[in-house]
Parts: sequence; C-alpha cells; structure tokens
Amino acid sequence: MCYQTCTHDLGVLLSVGDQQNARVDEARTALKHLGLPAQQQNVRTALVLLSMLDLDPDEPWSTARQTTRGITESMTWMAERYPFVKKGRKDPVRYAPNSRESVRKQSVHQLMAAGILEANSDAPDRAVNSGDYSYRPTEIALTALRTFGTPDWSSAQATFMQELGSLRHRWAAERERHRVPVRLPDESKVTLSAGKHSALIAAVVEDFAAYYTPGAKVVYLGDTGAKWVVNEDAYLADLGIKVDPHGKMPDVLLHDIERDWLVCVEAYQSVGPVDAKRVGELRTLLAGCRAGLVFVTAFPDRATFRAASADIAWETEVWIRDAPTHLIHFNGERFLGPYETSPGT
Repeated sequence: MCYQTCTHDLGVLLSVGDQQNARVDEARTALKHLGLPAQQQNVRTALVLLSMLDLDPDEPWSTARQTTRGITESMTWMAERYPFVKKGRKDPVRYAPNSRESVRKQSVHQLMAAGILEANSDAPDRAVNSGDYSYRPTEIALTALRTFGTPDWSSAQATFMQELGSLRHRWAAERERHRVPVRLPDESKVTLSAGKHSALIAAVVEDFAAYYTPGAKVVYLGDTGAKWVVNEDAYLADLGIKVDPHGKMPDVLLHDIERDWLVCVEAYQSVGPVDAKRVGELRTLLAGCRAGLVFVTAFPDRATFRAASADIAWETEVWIRDAPTHLIHFNGERFLGPYETSPGT
C-alpha cells in the first residue's frame, strides 16, 4: 500500500480531521514496522513522532525534518497541528499539561529505546532534570522514515535495523563518558548521571565529608538518573530508618559514626534549599532514627546561595562548593549539630 501517495493525493477529498487521522494511522504503521511494542503503536506515540519530524498532515513523508523539541514543546505542537485527531473516532485527543509524564515515560522513552529518538544532541552532558532536556530524530530513523510509503521503504527499514546495534553501542559509550565519578570515603567509586547537580553531589561526598565529617559512612546517595546509587538498607535499619522508595530522600546521607550524627545534605539544584517545610518532611521521613539529625544545603557558589538565602531554615547549615573550608550556620545554640525539635520552636 502506498501510504504517502494515497494520503497526499486524496487530501483534497478529505476533511481536516480525516486527513490528520490518516497521517496518524500512517505513523502508527511506521512505528510497528520499526519494532515498537504493540502498546506504543498508539495515537500518542504517533503524534510524538510526527512532532519530532515536524510533519503536517498534508506534507509527504519525504519532507520530514530533524527537529529538536522538549516534551512540553512537542505537546504544544500536537495540539496546534493535530487538534482534530480522534481516538477511536469518538472523542478528540487532548493532552493536558499534567499528562507530560505519560508522554515522556510511555512514548518518548520507548522511541529512544527503539533508536528513533535521541536526547540532548546539542549537550550530551545535560542533567536529566534540566528544563532544557530535549529530543530529536536519529539520523538513521530520519533517513528511513523519509521513504515511508514508497518502494524504498522496505530496504530503508532493513538498513535502519542493521545500523541500530552500532548506534546503541555508541550511545552507551557517550552516556558513560559523561557520567560524573564519585570517590566514596572508603575509596570505592561510583558514578552519577551527567549534570551540574551531580557534580555538586560529588563535591559533597568528596570535599564536604572530608572537612566536616571525616570517617563518616555514606549510607545513601541519590541520583537523578536512578533512584539511588548507594542505599545501605541494613545499615539504615540499624539506625532506625526504613527507606520509603516513594519518599523524597535527601541527596546524601552521611553517618558520622564518632558523634552519631546523620547528616542530611541537599544539593540546591535538586529541590532547592533546606527550608522549614523541607526540614519537616525530612524529620517525618527519617522518624525513628536514633542518630542526631543535621541538615545541610550545598550550593555551587556564593551567588546562587545569596539568591536563595531568604528561604533557608534556621538551625541548618550551608556549605558552598567554591569555599569548601567554610560553613554558614543559620543561628541556633550550636554550630553544626543536631536539634531535638524543629526549627523555630
């Protein structure tokens, strides 16, 4: 069947909605041929693909473009270019802002795994939680999709599948190259996903801990690309803590064994400074801990600290990466130590 020619030539006979539905059906067929699982051969994933190709309903597949877009930008494009597409030919498809995670987790991730999209081609070391995170079609997918509906489609599809293996190896090497290495106090090494946030966490483990909690054990280390990198379940249980996999853990938990303190460190780029609300959340999350709790916000530089200083909770500490031998203490009766009550009481 000649999908491209039929849709393009008959466009004058179709209503706007029919034309858009025909194009979406073509995209779903293309996804099937390129190996997407059945659950991703759907309208949503087809629209994501079309948005990344910047392909209007009346344009031939040969005009597909390698467009770079974030998920929110992609959803806006869908609403503007395909507003009449109907799911099951009944209700118009609408992707509200709160469906962003569904688009990301149930369409974009699978398109990346299939080698059809790639992330951050302009900045491979961009952090996972960056607002500038973006995607675009891979060269091999774009080359193949431009032939969809033509006699060349079968051979282009076969070429795509052949080249996909080497592409995946290259992506894996790129991801590994941009990961941030972290040396733990016991001299073992782990890596974190790329980004400034991870670089700051690494500095907390390597520099802050060396200056202020020498000999401390890293019992928890979070990452934006994975829920955690270090999670000493048995050790935490001995401290009276059961990690809630759905809880918003701090970036780093250090157990100062000599003083029996559990030092909770947040990197500013992750959730902002440790304010009064966050202290309350952490006390609830770590309820039952037999060690004294100490709360620290880590900043990359003084300019960033100054911009956020008004929100920092009393009876907490601030550490700044570009002045690693100094701490800023927010009032209280002692410097760097636990308190039995919440700030301000």
